[in-house]
Amino acid sequence: MSQLQPSDTVAIIGAGTMGAGIAQVAANAGHQVYLFDINPDAVEQGINFLKNGLAKQVKRGKMTDEEVEAIIGRILPCSDLSDLKDSKLIIEAIVEKLEIKQSLFSDLEEICDDETIFATNTSSISITSIASKLKKPERLVGMHFFNPAPILKLVEIVSGLASDKSVLEKIYNTAQNWGKTPVYVKSTPGFIVNRVARPFYAEALRVLDEGAADVITIDSTLKELGGFRMGSFELMDLIGHDVNYAVTESVFNAFYHDGRFKPSLSQLELVNAGFLGRKSGRGFYNYNNIKDQASIKNEPSFPAPKKITVYGDLGVAEKLIDRAMELKLDIIRRPSELNRSIVIDGVNLYMTNGCAATEKAANSNLREVVLFDLALDYSKTKRIILTKAEQTSLSSLKVIIGFFQSLGIDVTIIKDIPGMIVSRTVSMIINEAADTVYYGVATMDDIDLAMCKGVNYPIGPFSWADKIGVKNIYVILQNLLNSYGEDRYRPSPLLRQKFYANTPFNAN
Repeated sequence: MSQLQPSDTVAIIGAGTMGAGIAQVAANAGHQVYLFDINPDAVEQGINFLKNGLAKQVKRGKMTDEEVEAIIGRILPCSDLSDLKDSKLIIEAIVEKLEIKQSLFSDLEEICDDETIFATNTSSISITSIASKLKKPERLVGMHFFNPAPILKLVEIVSGLASDKSVLEKIYNTAQNWGKTPVYVKSTPGFIVNRVARPFYAEALRVLDEGAADVITIDSTLKELGGFRMGSFELMDLIGHDVNYAVTESVFNAFYHDGRFKPSLSQLELVNAGFLGRKSGRGFYNYNNIKDQASIKNEPSFPAPKKITVYGDLGVAEKLIDRAMELKLDIIRRPSELNRSIVIDGVNLYMTNGCAATEKAANSNLREVVLFDLALDYSKTKRIILTKAEQTSLSSLKVIIGFFQSLGIDVTIIKDIPGMIVSRTVSMIINEAADTVYYGVATMDDIDLAMCKGVNYPIGPFSWADKIGVKNIYVILQNLLNSYGEDRYRPSPLLRQKFYANTPFNAN
């Protein structure tokens, strides 16, 4: 199996947080590593940053002083490109500017022999474009790490049009040998993670802009119901709005202003104000007064229902009925293929299908209609999000609140919007993942792996689609498309194909 050997020298260009982190990964695998930066002070700072981080590992008992000394001892500071001439692999982690990267690799090509592999850690620039100025563009590939590089496992191995297959395989195997989880991806805007993750930010921003819920409600919902490690606004604040907005704008422009990737004016306002998130002390949250932040609102207590009738199979929401039966609530089951719902003391309760509750009520010729949002696991969720149709009375809403509270579930109400919060977000993530496969950018397995390992999703998009049901995802998207009339919500051709074939993705 072709891969770099520990005796092979590796060079990292750029001694910032990412470059220093990659240097640690390579040194930990036994390589002698040159850490280069045009600013010698940056190299010293980068190495000191690593020392401080590794010292914490020693305190936690994860490493010994000897192991740390060995790793740091293999990282050699460097400020002259000519010192990198014998390196077998050179990875750049410098500023995201195409011309600067092209110039760097052209200079390296004059210094290094023909067998040296060049890799770029770019998160969004075309590998094909970076390699286009080289005499041997086949030697350059993408090797996209995620921050912090020593901790996060995912590495996207990105091929440009000229990238040599044997070079890609060697880098893939090397990443595995470094303890990473590599995935193959074709050079396309955003690669896998930065493309498929766009809806996680975009839909939260859209819900906020429509006034359906506040920041803390949206974030808490995505975490408590969706199982995401962080909420969208927390994550944007952590990444930095200057960086997150720039990536969104880059992907939007690269896809010729496709509405799916449209940047948010709300986020642009934060950038213009200098409210960049954690690093500036303020973003969507104020980190100078974090203890004073509001919490998600719970509805007051209401009585448990008297009569519950379940029509048809509720799919993933069947777990709610299991919970009700365990509590000995009075439940009657009725067969139904079309009207899959829960009727509680005369109030109709549905899982959202992408329509607003008001529209659902009108289309069903019903008055008392309440919708609930998607949850990753209804058997364990401790919160539910509800919305009611405009026609629905407050007394009917209280009946549904009482039902969920009787199951030990806290209830939060949001404004009536199509697709609510988790449902629209997850459906759009799945849709983008399906388009990524449809256009041959990456495989389903690699996308599921990338989203779990790169951004800690609780489950991969295709595994999630199969769990919810491809038909349900398609219907949600189609209803969002009808509600908004925006191409942004068009179902992917691959999802459409699966819908009409009535087949799952069969993700592993």
